[in-house]
Amino acid sequence: MAVLDAPRIVITEHLDQEAIDWLSQRAHVTQLPLENSCFDEALQGANAIVVRTYTQVDEALLDKAPNLRVVGRAGVGLDNIDLGACQRRGVEVVHTPDANTQAVVEYVTSILCDQFRPLHPMVEGVNSSGWAELRNAAMASRQLSQCRLGVLGFGRIGSRVAQVGQAIGMQVAWCDVRDIDPDKTVGMQPLPMEQLLESSDVLSVHVDGRCENHHLIDAVALERLPDDALLVNTSRGFVIDPAALAHLLRQRPKMRAVLDVHDPEPVAPGSDLLKCPNAILLPHAASRTLAAQEAMSWVVRDVAFALGLDLSG
Repeated sequence: MAVLDAPRIVITEHLDQEAIDWLSQRAHVTQLPLENSCFDEALQGANAIVVRTYTQVDEALLDKAPNLRVVGRAGVGLDNIDLGACQRRGVEVVHTPDANTQAVVEYVTSILCDQFRPLHPMVEGVNSSGWAELRNAAMASRQLSQCRLGVLGFGRIGSRVAQVGQAIGMQVAWCDVRDIDPDKTVGMQPLPMEQLLESSDVLSVHVDGRCENHHLIDAVALERLPDDALLVNTSRGFVIDPAALAHLLRQRPKMRAVLDVHDPEPVAPGSDLLKCPNAILLPHAASRTLAAQEAMSWVVRDVAFALGLDLSG
């Protein structure tokens, strides 16, 4: 149990219980969602707040937290944290940039395999004629090794996806605004974004949440994709213009889009993309493995360190 004068920490979204218990031994921990009527009162005395994806740490929230010293983001991106506002107030921001890399890479890999080699298990026995029909129906038109994988954004996740694609046998091209260590791109082709779009059989998007990436893939960019391209987005929903994508998918029935992130979330019932048979909308689940969730939850260690708490034990 935390000592009497220990710091006060508010947790607004789900964390692994072991991490919460560890933190509770060092601080006064309150778990409250934003919509709870007691949230503002708890925030008033909080020295730290731990959030995940859907808590917006902005000027309005910070105004209610005069004693705040640390914001912990249990996750990778900091899109929901106003870093400038935190800096102006002397509030330190910590997060877990590599916690879900493996989970997202596995997720993207499973999407590629499912889109090119979907599995259709038998639900009942068949005769020899039915057996032949099933085998014929399972014939794939292309192997991944016949495709070029374009990776837009060559950070922690994008670079790993590129490595997996290369290991499978795909040609790999990439684009990033940063200079990338050549040792990480051996056998891969760097391309300007326009050429990457035009030449990718599969485009996997892994850009960050900077403002410049809002509708980075707009109607003009989408038009550059091949007619039968597969577009996969597990980065941020706002990167792709959803109206432009829905319009293009209707025009190009051979094109496919698999989107795990959306703007806004949850997806509205009337979304045009829901009406596109060649669009697959997933519920922002790329990082949903127990291992990744646990790793993200341990941002509490960084929060405790920033507060000067004892990390032993």
